[in-house]
Amino acid sequence: ELATALNNRGHVKYLRVEFDAAVEDYTAAIECQPGFEVPYYNRGLVLYRLGCFDEAMRDFRKVLELNPQFEDAALSLKQTILDKEEKQKRGY
Repeated sequence: ELATALNNRGHVKYLRVEFDAAVEDYTAAIECQPGFEVPYYNRGLVLYRLGCFDEAMRDFRKVLELNPQFEDAALSLKQTILDKEEKQKRGY
């Protein structure tokens, strides 16, 4: 299935620290199969690492909308919120 292949290719790029390319593949997987929660989660992880907290939170929330039992997404969302608040407290 194309969405799974795109997600997997994105993961390889993520592991190679090719974050922009990974985001492109995850986004393509989402466009191919919008109900597939895994590429939203993976894209959220990359966005979090890039410091794009609002976008990461949006992806983690979408994962939980599609699959409320996705515990890693719930934990990642919580951590992203905490890190965003910490960043705002420090003024950067």
